[in-house]
Amino acid sequence: MTPKYNKVHIRFKLNGIHYTYEGLMEVAYSFVKEGAPYEVLIGEFLLDWLDNNDYIVINTSGSTGKPKSMSVNKQAMVNSAIATGDFFNLNPGDKALHCLPSNFIAGKMMLVRAIILGLELDLVTPTSQPNFNIDIHYDFCAMIPLQLQNSLDTCHHIKTIIVGGAAVSNTLKKMIQNLNSNVYETYGMTETVTHIAVKKINKFNKEKGCDAELVETSYFQTLPNISISQDERDCLIIDAPKLSKDKIITNDIVKCISKSEFEWLGRYDNVINSGGLKIFPEAIEVKLQDKIKERFFISSIPHETLGEQLVLVLESDSKKPDKSIFLGLNKLEKPKKIYTVKRFIETPSGKVQRKKTLELLDLLA
Repeated sequence: MTPKYNKVHIRFKLNGIHYTYEGLMEVAYSFVKEGAPYEVLIGEFLLDWLDNNDYIVINTSGSTGKPKSMSVNKQAMVNSAIATGDFFNLNPGDKALHCLPSNFIAGKMMLVRAIILGLELDLVTPTSQPNFNIDIHYDFCAMIPLQLQNSLDTCHHIKTIIVGGAAVSNTLKKMIQNLNSNVYETYGMTETVTHIAVKKINKFNKEKGCDAELVETSYFQTLPNISISQDERDCLIIDAPKLSKDKIITNDIVKCISKSEFEWLGRYDNVINSGGLKIFPEAIEVKLQDKIKERFFISSIPHETLGEQLVLVLESDSKKPDKSIFLGLNKLEKPKKIYTVKRFIETPSGKVQRKKTLELLDLLA
């Protein structure tokens, strides 16, 4: 029987203490009244989760447009938590670490998973380098790539780590190959109630006996009860009846391997049409990750004959890098110009807004 959103699992614990529905309500009020800033966000969410409404209002990150508020059905969040629990074999009494801010869907879902699945959840301040008790062995944790990179000396105490919110660089993938933890990159969004697919990104050297780059799968695997297809743009369509009554049409261009596996190629919004050829900037960025220290992105500016011309935009005050960084790129992939900007424009969740950053350079006219 599927648990309902208004139930608290009898094995659920928060910071080592079991709470009933009423007790959790008291904790929420306490957090809001006198908690640290991150606890205030947790308290506000818990009050919303425990109220009489069957939905909750959540803010999107704004990574693909203006941030907006949307209503999410609480039972859909429960179903998402169960799908994650089934995929990763999470059981009542398992220990989970919560180190994400709770003002967006990823942080909220860590709380829902614990309440519904009966996990023992420990809260820590959501900093770029989470400070947690290394004497405790955790079964599950969600992080952003920067947190994972800054926790390489301690995260081996965590059995399973899911990573999302930004792309995982090749450099970081190489650094995690010999971790005891199982690390998965996630695919999802607010509309899909956090991740709907995952991809294992470590332990390939140990398991296969060769270079990680040669054996890492490039395919995302969907969670239970989720199937996929494509529209006429080759963009991903998600059929997840337990999460959304309607199919979710994304702007992510993918290659479908099966109804449950896909390779992510890039954003439809970012595709560059240069001389009649489609170029995926994200694919070029992956090839440049290990060659550029600063934050950067590949984009385009108008061109009289080609339509669009490839450019590299760096977040930097210093001089532009030598074009030798483009060695290894084919002719179509090489940016024709390099621009620098002191500070990228970001969404509230820290994702780079490419078009608005280009507008700072007055290049789109």
